[in-house]
Amino acid sequence: MTDRHEYVHTAGTRREDGTYVVSRRGADSAGNQQVFDSFEALESLYADLPNQFDADAVGCQGAKITGSRRHMLVRHFVEHPAFDCRLVSRRPLEVVKR
Repeated sequence: MTDRHEYVHTAGTRREDGTYVVSRRGADSAGNQQVFDSFEALESLYADLPNQFDADAVGCQGAKITGSRRHMLVRHFVEHPAFDCRLVSRRPLEVVKR
């Protein structure tokens, strides 16, 4: 059984195999998702980011994260209640941890 939560721009899915998938809400192609080994792996990525970060910082932390997936992850961090941060700029997309 999978557990999926949809937010404004993104969705998070916990799969039966323990992986966690961040995807664009309403999108169904692999190009619009990033798969992590677990939710804890996503939490670890977030913890490694500086107090104020943008999509480029997300790409630097996770070598496999490229292109628009970086922006999707920034939005997911803002939308998901497990991550205590807020959006401070839309252009460029930038977040500050609380």
